[in-house]
Amino acid sequence: MSYGGHNTGIDEVTALLHHSFDPSPLPEPFRLSVIEGVDAGKTFALDGSQPSRVLVGTAAACTVALSDRTVSRRHVALDIVGRRVRITDLGSTNGTKVNGIAVAEAFLEGGELISVGSTSFRLDCEDTGSRVQVSSKTHFGQVVGASTEMRRLYPLCERLAQSDLPLLIEGEPGTGKELMAESLHGEGPRAAGPFVVLDCTLVPSNLLEVELFGYDVGAFPGASTARRGVVEQANGGTLVIDEVGDLDPALQPKLLRVIERHEIRPVGSNRAIPVNVRLIATTRKDLDREVQAGRFSDELLQRLTAARIELPPLRSRRGDIALLVRHFCRELQGDEGSLSKELRRSWEDYTWPGNVRELRNALARHLALGELANITQTVGPEAAEAELDAEEPGDVFEKALALPLGDARQMVVAEFERRYVERMLDTHGGNVTRAAESAGVARRYFQILKARVAKKKTGGSTAGTHEE
Repeated sequence: MSYGGHNTGIDEVTALLHHSFDPSPLPEPFRLSVIEGVDAGKTFALDGSQPSRVLVGTAAACTVALSDRTVSRRHVALDIVGRRVRITDLGSTNGTKVNGIAVAEAFLEGGELISVGSTSFRLDCEDTGSRVQVSSKTHFGQVVGASTEMRRLYPLCERLAQSDLPLLIEGEPGTGKELMAESLHGEGPRAAGPFVVLDCTLVPSNLLEVELFGYDVGAFPGASTARRGVVEQANGGTLVIDEVGDLDPALQPKLLRVIERHEIRPVGSNRAIPVNVRLIATTRKDLDREVQAGRFSDELLQRLTAARIELPPLRSRRGDIALLVRHFCRELQGDEGSLSKELRRSWEDYTWPGNVRELRNALARHLALGELANITQTVGPEAAEAELDAEEPGDVFEKALALPLGDARQMVVAEFERRYVERMLDTHGGNVTRAAESAGVARRYFQILKARVAKKKTGGSTAGTHEE
């Protein structure tokens, strides 16, 4: 799914909001010095210019890579927040201690001793007077964000867009990983080439090899013609392996071959086909833990993390809610003035577990349904649909009467939405354009509602729905 729009629309929005953020320098830099352990004597700078959290561990993807075998692959993360450093244990085997006290998360100001495994660090604030500037831009390609967390990413993104390095984009569901991949493609020298996405969560494991590499005539019964896989389709452009952590372990060495040898071998074929593809992988999973569990290839992970981007969750992107709301209103051709101050305030306070995707869906819902969708965000815009999964339509309203007002209203709105879309489509023979006109909403809004209803009816798949 795409959360952005055309660059023209983005430029209009960011120009309006350019004055509303301060492209100020980051706070005083810090330095991490190893004072005990096999890596004693090494130092690492934490100057705030890092585009994401600084990872400490033994994995190749870690900024602070250690040789201490008592340290986990990804042991701890460090991030500058204001004038302090936030330290977060990443579920390590041996835990993390600050000044001898075990911590899961803590804020440090400098002068503390940090222990991970058999290694000890000292964190010092570097009072040098020099500070690192972050980008003044409010978007990269179709990715929108003016928060410091996002503006720290953009300089790295600009460099990676010009590169052919394999890249891993990490982040929670809904943070815009595929959109970032598309922006990297669009801002680089391969922009004129194909951009192909394979979502490993949507293809059955027994079909993934065919989807990746295609097949030759006679590869299996019924294969009367050859078929190109997504790797060959992406030749000259970019291939995105979405949710690579779900890739069958048996196929991971074959994907590694693509990276190392720049060639594929279709199913049922003895011939090797050369390919020129920039590979970008995305994941919501901690792949280092997947390696430890034996579900992911260590060698493949090392190749994929030749470069790495970690997208921050929306809850940590201070100030970006208003920017994204304005951007999505323009993208959806909706009236921003129809959103009340109370609603905007509730969105600013909400934690958005579904991140940017959830915000966009919530906004589309309000633009389509108006005051009928003006419901509390304490439960979240998708909660009512989950409640309805096991309910018959006739039981919904009776059940809602026994719930707190916010929950009841959400349940009723979700049921109304489902019935209304089905009635309009039935009246107009499944034609979305005529149904949207009759409903008095934009065709795009109606498609969003229709896709949601179709997804519920098919158990998560919208295959076979009629979009015209």
